Amino acid sequence: MSSKQHETIYLEDYQPPAWLISHTELRFELEEEHTLVRAQLSVRANPAVADKRMPLELFGDEAMELCRLSIDGQILETCDYQRDAGCLRIQNVPEHFTLECVTRLLPHENTALEGLYKSDGMFCTQCEAEGFRRITFFPDRPDVMSVFRTTLVADKARYPVLLSNGNPVDNGEDGEGRHWVTWDDPWPKPSYLFALVAGDLALLEDNYTTLSGREVALRIYAERKDLDKLDYAMQSLKNAMRWDEGVYGREYDLDIYMIVAVDFFNMGAMENKGLNIFNTSCVLAHPKTTTDLGFQRVEGVVAHEYFHNWSGNRVTCRDWFQLSLKEGFTVFRDAEFSADMNSRTVKRIEDATLLRTAQFAEDGGPMAHPVRPESYMEISNFYTLTVYEKGAEVVRMLHTLLGSELFRKGSDLYFERHDGQAVTTDDFVAAMEAVSGRDLSQFKRWYSQAGTPLLTVSDQYDEHTGEYCLNVRQSCPPSPGQEHKQPYHMPLAMGLLAEDGAELYAGCLELTGEEQQFRFTDIASRPVPSLLRGFSAPVKLDYQYSDAQLLMLLRHDTDGFNRWDAGQRFCIRLLQEQMRRYRAGEPMQCPDVLISAWRELLTDASLEPAMVAQCLELPSEAQLSELAEQIDVTAIHAAREFMRAALATALEQEWLQAYQRCDTGAAYAADAASMGRRSLKNLALSYLMLTGCEPWLELARQQYEQSDNMTDQLAALSLVAHSGFRETGAELLQAFYQQWQHEALVMNQWLSVQASDPTPGALARVQALSTHPVFDARNPNKLRALIAGFCARNLFHFHAEDGSGYEWLADWILQLDRRNPQIAARLLTPLTRWKRYDTERAALMQAQLQRMMDTAELSADVYEVVSKSLM
Repeated sequence: MSSKQHETIYLEDYQPPAWLISHTELRFELEEEHTLVRAQLSVRANPAVADKRMPLELFGDEAMELCRLSIDGQILETCDYQRDAGCLRIQNVPEHFTLECVTRLLPHENTALEGLYKSDGMFCTQCEAEGFRRITFFPDRPDVMSVFRTTLVADKARYPVLLSNGNPVDNGEDGEGRHWVTWDDPWPKPSYLFALVAGDLALLEDNYTTLSGREVALRIYAERKDLDKLDYAMQSLKNAMRWDEGVYGREYDLDIYMIVAVDFFNMGAMENKGLNIFNTSCVLAHPKTTTDLGFQRVEGVVAHEYFHNWSGNRVTCRDWFQLSLKEGFTVFRDAEFSADMNSRTVKRIEDATLLRTAQFAEDGGPMAHPVRPESYMEISNFYTLTVYEKGAEVVRMLHTLLGSELFRKGSDLYFERHDGQAVTTDDFVAAMEAVSGRDLSQFKRWYSQAGTPLLTVSDQYDEHTGEYCLNVRQSCPPSPGQEHKQPYHMPLAMGLLAEDGAELYAGCLELTGEEQQFRFTDIASRPVPSLLRGFSAPVKLDYQYSDAQLLMLLRHDTDGFNRWDAGQRFCIRLLQEQMRRYRAGEPMQCPDVLISAWRELLTDASLEPAMVAQCLELPSEAQLSELAEQIDVTAIHAAREFMRAALATALEQEWLQAYQRCDTGAAYAADAASMGRRSLKNLALSYLMLTGCEPWLELARQQYEQSDNMTDQLAALSLVAHSGFRETGAELLQAFYQQWQHEALVMNQWLSVQASDPTPGALARVQALSTHPVFDARNPNKLRALIAGFCARNLFHFHAEDGSGYEWLADWILQLDRRNPQIAARLLTPLTRWKRYDTERAALMQAQLQRMMDTAELSADVYEVVSKSLM
């Protein structure tokens, strides 16, 4: 049994800080073996707290060395303060004073990648959520906001670039080859937004003129070898700045905006004020080395972090329970930006798929929590899809209910009321109430109740009166700590279609009751309801569509999302029937009606290729698992593979024609139309390869060898490597390695291709790859590519009947927990849902969880996930 005691933090226990820090002055002496940090804090009692005798409490990592501590120049002895369990307390302090603290750090030994650490010889920081306490003693909580002034001192030859938040205000030489730069950030910020970078970096520089005419210098830093991969990020940044001014009226507020690409990073990126630190995977982009998905990720993440300048930085969260205040709002903003830059329908499909597959699973698992959690043991475990993606859906519903004009007025009021403050989700909703005059108290249940609501819908039609009635019942299943849920307030966007596809009604209903009935008059014939258009609420929908109705919606629905959704529902129904047949020992079937529907889509050249590709992608094994009462790994895999093979054979010529139509020979372009053509082309090639015919192997090889971009080359590599042509696959994998072995991000793709290979021997392959020179277990990107790639994208082999996949994952988690607890906890997810599987697999997963629980000294990150999973 883990012997550590891990404290649980509760929202209901929140108290405002007794002490505030008006100014923070930091000096970093960056050396190779250690770093000395001198912090001077201007401390004052919080006038909002009545008890002025409260001790000063500062957070600081237990492993951090405290060298000196003084108040107003008076050195404190060890008897003058108490230090225990990550907290330093000083009793009997004056109401206003200056605290000086000197700490000694070992960044080169910091494998957790929190606080100050080194990444490939570069000093950098990650302070969200609680990394600043690994740098110095500080009231490291988001509601303590301070103006920061930072001086960095380092060897000039090794670290010519010294960066921190704000604007550079002074610099000079410090003797013996060392130099220094001082940065001043005039905007108060919490310590989690502090950042520094020191290294030998190349720079791409540009500028942007704001609407008010201010000139802003834009700087993106990376290793010199990656300088040619920064142009797309720069253009994305300028597009995001222009979009935010136009849609939200928000201008940037400093003279410089900086991004730094870092290879060792636990997250995607971090919005530190004026100095964003990015995982290289979210900022580097070049056609030769980056796929279309990579380009889209760079565009979206660059925008997300920039948008945080207002929704997160200028107005931040009061406490970590309010994390979705900044993340949900900003994810909504970046999703709208991406929709405007590309295909709105395809973006909505992608977001809904992520919610239905992964976030709904999170809602139904042991770590289920509301968008605004009630408690946590380790805040790093709550950077979840629920907080981010479901939180964004909550904001989207507000946008739908109020309309774009009122929502904009509400966001303007929110920023005006709370600029420079740390606030709550209640404050955000209150601004929307103020501009709309609406009572949104029931709507706020989306923030406080966990779980995925279910809408059960039935209907009646009276052909004599032309009245159509829609009956909607909402419910939400129990989740940890919440047995009973109250009704939500949500928008239900919908339409009514005649049998020929003509639209009889389009609008948005508001659901507030547990059961509601909606009446429509003057409907000439029994309509087909098009429900939950645009995925207007993050819910599950139960309406008993007939096959004919689904196929009609697939062909004629005017809402692109619901057109896709109808096809998915039809395919899910067919796949579930094949799963039943597989379990019963009956022959599986691919009905002609599906083949005909897909043929129509494939041969209609007028349709947007990206949309066609989405419609012709079968639901994933992960999505089918989420829909199952009890997950039958083998039946899901067998049914889906059968259906893919049947559709490949039946539509072989149509797949070829689609491939040829989309293979225009044009030079690579990262625009939506070109990406759409490539997505359909490579989907067509994947189906051709499923036939096992030699000509299509040669077509894939030709694409691999002749493509001018990573999207097409990697697609061809993956298809051949995952096929029955093992010798050719091995040959191309080796050729790919030889070509790209010096490109770290491309090698992550190489690892991922092999980790997701569904052919026999999968576990042995990933075990061998974990000892390959290209794999580095210290690097989160490599861990995600290999370990998460196998566990999340190779479900059939991860869930092998002998439990070998579970044991392998548990081995890695225990190993990583000693080095990087955040990553270890995130890799745990596949084991947390053990109760959803058959008895044998469930027992094997449970055994690995118990094995971890029985290990002494688990981190709080891993302990929280394991303990909740075993409840």
